Amino acid sequence: MNSMNRRSVLLTGLSVAGTGALAACSGSGSTPALISPSEPAVAAADKKRTKSGRTHELTLTAAQAKVDLGAGLKASTWAFSGQTPGKELRVSAGDTLAATLSNQLPNQTTTSIHWHGVALRNDMDGAPPATQTAVRAGRNFTYRFTADAPGTYFFHPHVGVQLDRGLYAPLIVEDPKEPLSYDEEWVVVLDDWLDGVTGTPDDVFAELKQGMGGMHMGEASGSSSSPSGHDMGHMAGMDMDSGTGATSSSPSPSSGAGMSTKFMLMGARSPLLGGDAGDVKYPHHLINGRVPADPEVFRTKPGKRIRLRLINAGGDTAYRVSLGGHKLTLTHTDGFPVQHQQVDAVLIGMGERYDALVTLDDGVFPLVALAEGKNATGLALVRTGSGSAPKPDVRPKELDGMIMAALQLRAADDVRLTSKKADRVHRIELTGGMMTYNWAINGKRFDMNHPTANPITVEEGQRVRLDFVNTTTMWHPMHLHGHTYQIGTGGPRKDTAIVLPKRTLSVFFDADNPGQWMLHCHNAYHGEAGMMALVAYQS
Repeated sequence: MNSMNRRSVLLTGLSVAGTGALAACSGSGSTPALISPSEPAVAAADKKRTKSGRTHELTLTAAQAKVDLGAGLKASTWAFSGQTPGKELRVSAGDTLAATLSNQLPNQTTTSIHWHGVALRNDMDGAPPATQTAVRAGRNFTYRFTADAPGTYFFHPHVGVQLDRGLYAPLIVEDPKEPLSYDEEWVVVLDDWLDGVTGTPDDVFAELKQGMGGMHMGEASGSSSSPSGHDMGHMAGMDMDSGTGATSSSPSPSSGAGMSTKFMLMGARSPLLGGDAGDVKYPHHLINGRVPADPEVFRTKPGKRIRLRLINAGGDTAYRVSLGGHKLTLTHTDGFPVQHQQVDAVLIGMGERYDALVTLDDGVFPLVALAEGKNATGLALVRTGSGSAPKPDVRPKELDGMIMAALQLRAADDVRLTSKKADRVHRIELTGGMMTYNWAINGKRFDMNHPTANPITVEEGQRVRLDFVNTTTMWHPMHLHGHTYQIGTGGPRKDTAIVLPKRTLSVFFDADNPGQWMLHCHNAYHGEAGMMALVAYQS
């Protein structure tokens, strides 16, 4: 695809959605009475869910493990039942899941399981301290909930930066009335990996919290007067070749004396992400737990129509994904159907999921996940016939073809929200920067000891608009628990969406799931640093 077409795709896809007058709704000064996860309203909402009568019981044991990443590389990490990704869970819409978490982690480590993207009952969301007390080492906790919306989901811890270890697995909720026609499925989990190789996520976070010291990184001022920010036309004209945005593996000469930069990433740039691509240096990028030198191979026959379920379980990396020699037809994002769109590659931020259909040719083809702006890749192979495998560093031309992200998609007619004026509007200002690593929402870091101190309040039955105003120089994948929002007036239904630097993104949702829900950046380190808030229903 020529540069003019790539430029037009960028401009279309990265435009501001749902702009308009910004309004902030707040209480009278005193903290409003909030619906707790244990109140009758939560159970009442759960009773409205369509249930199949089937229950799936299982135990998920979180423990230390030495996992095989391929090519002789073994990493000491934490995992569910000794493998990463964990064993896929597959249920049908309306089924009840009764999953017992057995915490066998070391050193009195607490943990939890968050069922990412599932609009479940509030007390089963697995997000301490909002919905439960974290599960102590040696203890069990059973999550029991109905998954009534079909789609591609996954689950992971919601304590500290445990997301960046091996504690994650796919959750697939099948549609009993599946409208798509295909022959086979392939669940593809993407991850950026360092645990047990160069250090641990806790080591990473400890270094990042030191900030950039005296380094000139253009930290955001936090001003909310102009969300327009970067000139997107200028960025769209930049070179988007797959080799663009190489990182520097050594610290900048201007970094402060004595400052350790073992994990902090310097110089990662991506026009697709509006500039700075990420914070963390990862030695490996995995597809289904394998390194490119020893990839997973999906074997089938030519002519088969395959449904790909793509999940980004990474901590700090967006991926540009393509299948060499093929075009992908996007059908869903974050579990909800979209108007079908044929693309060469799709951009997936942390926490996002995409479903795509592809009819396979005869041969051996690379499925490549380019670590956006980081000049590295993950790799898996599709084999439908004879032929030699491509090299581990293969970069198909599709990576530089028609690249799409969520903002370019439209919700399918049957899931688009009805047109309705918002009853409540909240300005969600994303603030902070690398200089002091002070990521926050509305200038306030989330306080784990006082989670309801500054709630974003809604009432059941309201149409709510959230205006994400990114005042920072970095992109943020913003995830809302317990709900699916719509981007703009007709964009896709999602629970996680990329908000570009110096841009505003407006989303809408119906307040139909009472309780207290986390809203946060799904960059594991930004969220833990404080870019997190509580969306709470008033009683």
